[in-house]
Amino acid sequence: MNFPENIEKKFLEIFNEKPLLVRSPGRVNLIGEHTDYNNGFVLPAAIDKAIYFAVSPREDRECKLHSFDLNDNITFNLDKLEFSKKGWPNYLIGMVDQLIKTGHILKGFNCVFGGDIPIGAGLSSSAALEAGLGFSLNHIFNLGIDKLTLVKLAQKAENEFVGVNCGIMDQYINIFGKNGHVLRIDCQSLDYEYFPFEFDNISVVLFDTCVSHSLASSEYNQRRKECNLGVDLIKKDNPSVKSLRDVSIALLSSYQDKMDPIVYKRCKYAVEENVRLLKACECLNDGNLRAFGDLMYQTHFGLSNDYEVSCPELDFLVELIKNNNAVYGSRMMGGGFGGCTINLIENDSIADVKEFVTKSYKEKFGKEPKTYITKISNGTEIIRE
Repeated sequence: MNFPENIEKKFLEIFNEKPLLVRSPGRVNLIGEHTDYNNGFVLPAAIDKAIYFAVSPREDRECKLHSFDLNDNITFNLDKLEFSKKGWPNYLIGMVDQLIKTGHILKGFNCVFGGDIPIGAGLSSSAALEAGLGFSLNHIFNLGIDKLTLVKLAQKAENEFVGVNCGIMDQYINIFGKNGHVLRIDCQSLDYEYFPFEFDNISVVLFDTCVSHSLASSEYNQRRKECNLGVDLIKKDNPSVKSLRDVSIALLSSYQDKMDPIVYKRCKYAVEENVRLLKACECLNDGNLRAFGDLMYQTHFGLSNDYEVSCPELDFLVELIKNNNAVYGSRMMGGGFGGCTINLIENDSIADVKEFVTKSYKEKFGKEPKTYITKISNGTEIIRE
């Protein structure tokens, strides 16, 4: 399906005028999992699956939204923003709410949106909605908002209006993504740096376990708490330590006997993951994707054994293809307890690997995993004015 054309066609059909057309991508995170709330590093990339927006300004206070994928509509007024029971509008209303709260002068607008980011696969469709609409409104109303401020507003939309306490990575990579590159984000300073990821023979392939994240939110909060307990203990003797970002492996090791064994394992994973991520960036600068992939496997081992956020399905998928020479790296991606594995696979072997994975997974768990083949792309951008 040609989403940009279909979105624009639907917009013309409903509103009978020419819109601004914007592409807002999903994302993957290659390495650096559960490090964001510990003020560490993450290494995401924008991908070629995206949500497309067709938007035009109105002269009144009405905002008319049409979801192409759901074939559903909502109209709201800028002077009366309310939480919608429908669910999907809240990511968009929340963004409008943030723009108004920060003093930007808006008029109403017409909007049709839709795309091919699979919902629930951990590719961050929510950030694509928030940042994509924010980017579009910034353009049509000449608001003059810089990119980092736009990122922060999109994150606050999800935190405050939608009510999800997400970190800043998803919105950040949505706006700052760059074709052929991954983005190292320092979650402490919010500085960033691009690293090359131009391997023409490799695709980023996701295998979706089709397992829901039923434990993810409660266990996520528990992991944050456990990491904070470790920091609190170390901080008593080391006042300069504000988060696990400030803790070296050597310093952490010196507290092993004083720390609850579970808390120690959680902290150990987070501290080691930051070290792995910095090494991974060196591998990319050297063009060494094999070494990068080895670090991905190490990350999965840490997530499964020390951080304990994996599940049998995720572990099975990683182990299944670990010794396949066409697979450079594999690990679980996201909060855990389900969702996808992220894999670096040679293009010529994707079909064979997919067939093997599908057959083996179905024999083991009685269901077929979904497969998403992606390429690294630009962040949110204008397609047509």
